[in-house]
Formats: sequence, structure tokens, C-alpha cells
Amino acid sequence: MRTVATYVGAILIGLVAAALLIASTGADVRQVFSALLQGAFGSPKALASTLVKATPLILTGLAAMIAFRAQLWSIGQEGQVVGGAMGAYLGVQMLGEMPSYLLIPGALLIGLAAGVALGWVAGVLRNRFSVNEIISTVMLNYLVVYFLSWLLQGGPWGERGGTVSYHQSPTLPGTAFMPHIGDSRLHVAVALPFLLAAACAWVVARTPFGLEVRGLGLNAEALRHKGVDIRKTALAVLMISGAFAALAGAIELLAVGHRLRADSLVGLGYAGIIVAMIGGLTPWGTVVAGVFFGGLASGAVYMRVLGDVPAALVPAIQGIMLFLILGASVSARYSIRWGAAR
Repeated sequence: MRTVATYVGAILIGLVAAALLIASTGADVRQVFSALLQGAFGSPKALASTLVKATPLILTGLAAMIAFRAQLWSIGQEGQVVGGAMGAYLGVQMLGEMPSYLLIPGALLIGLAAGVALGWVAGVLRNRFSVNEIISTVMLNYLVVYFLSWLLQGGPWGERGGTVSYHQSPTLPGTAFMPHIGDSRLHVAVALPFLLAAACAWVVARTPFGLEVRGLGLNAEALRHKGVDIRKTALAVLMISGAFAALAGAIELLAVGHRLRADSLVGLGYAGIIVAMIGGLTPWGTVVAGVFFGGLASGAVYMRVLGDVPAALVPAIQGIMLFLILGASVSARYSIRWGAAR
């Protein structure tokens, strides 16, 4: 009960702080919040947009969640998202003659394999050379992003028009477009994050591997004395984390962007870390946080148009909510007790 009250209080304080921030811009607070809700959940079209935007956030959030639960501080989700999109694009090039029902799953698997490979590299550097995973994954982020930049700007994947070289790839063939539901933006992969969250919740709570993940996070030395090879467990966790993040990039390419662009994937990996932390490093908490941030992103357009507020207001509200909810998570675990000084 105390934990629930702490989180509810943090959210209420965050809403008050957001209202004061909106009022400081001269906008009508009620109108801005109304526009946000309308753009996020006010119609089937808005809800579809929210779910589409939440899909990569939940996947990258699950990637961060599974790593952080094992006390593996992987910050590589940003590069793994890009790597997954690159792998899927390569898969389309390799399997381009296949029908859609084989081409799309094949491209997704190749994109997923790219994320697994990036997680494997970070795990090997950690196990064999004692390289801290924070350092290795951050450096891998830069390596992957710069490699994509080279591929698109003057490289073999760049789109060219006359004498101009665009920082993007050509559009994928229509057979590689992930199917949508009716005429909406809702694609068939929006259900995947929810299924993976359910699988993660079951694995972490009810399987021997989940016990190893939790044990690695709580007391790695005790897990080692129990006879578990913690290096193999750490390697497996980093590879699974990479697979989830890469899947987000592959889905964004095949279902939303339909071409590789360096700027379209920026921030998804780092946002996933925020989503996982706000979700309390739990699968279903990550889902709720992902939908919340997806709603903010979807409603941002309505806020700017109907509420007449600056575009930077949405990330500012996200930052306020993150700060307060993280503070609430600490307050829920610890309490201040006053005692007489000795």
C-alpha cells in the first residue's frame, strides 16, 4: 500500500509540475492536457498511433530490464536498435525474391541476429578481458551508428538522385512491408511486445534461468558457489537483451519507416532505458511505461497544434516524470528513521 501511494504521489506531483511548466509558456493548461489526451487515446486512430510508437519503446525497455535485473549495466540498446534495422535491411536484400510470408520473418530473424551478435561481443569483452559492459556497449553504439552513416552517405546503401547523395537508403520493395490492420497505422507486430513481456515475466519468475538472472543481480558470488557458471549466464543475458533491442529496429524498418535513415531511430534505445527504470525493472511495468511514453509521443503533435506549446515541452515533461518516479522507487524501498544521536 505504501509503495502504491508513493508512486501515485510522484505522478500527481509530476502532473502539477508539468502544469506549472505549461502555464509558464502562456498556454492554457486545461487545453494542453486535453489535446494530449485526445492525441494519445481520444480516438481509434490516436490509440493506434500510440501503440505503434510504444512498440519499440517496450522492446528496448525489455532489453534494458532483463540486463539490469542481472546487474549488467548494458547501455547498448541504441546501437542494437540500429544494428537490428541494418540486419533487417540486409535480409531484405538477400531474400528479396521470396514472397512476403517468408521475406518478412527472414528479415526479422537476420535483424535479431545482429542484436544477438552485438550482445555477444559485449559479453565476450566482459568475460575474457574484464571490460566493463557500460564502456563496451557505449563504444559499440558509436561504432554501429558511424558504420550506418558510412553506408548511407556515399556508401553502398545510400540513395542517390542525380548528383545529390541522400542520407538514407532506397525504399524497400512492397513485399517487405509489414502488413497493417485495415487502413490504420496499426501493424501486426504491435502485439509482439506484449507477448514478449508475458514470456519474460514467466521466465524470470518460474524457470531456472530466471532464478540465475535474479541471483546474478542479487548476489553473484552466492550464485557462483551454488555451481552456476555466471559468465555463461551473463553472456546469455546480454545476447537476449541485444535481441530484444534489435527486434525494435527491425520492426521500425519493416513496418514504419520502410527505408534506413540515421535520424529515424535516434533515441529509441536510450528511451527504452528510461521506460525500464520507470517500469521498476519489471516486464509489465515496462509495458505500462512504454504505452505511457508512446501516448506522450503520439499526443505531442496535438499539444503543439491545439495547445500552441513549444516542441521541447514533451521531453521536458518526460524528464520531470522520470525524475519523480525514480525518486519514488527509492522512497518505496527505504524509509527515513529519526533517532537520538549517541
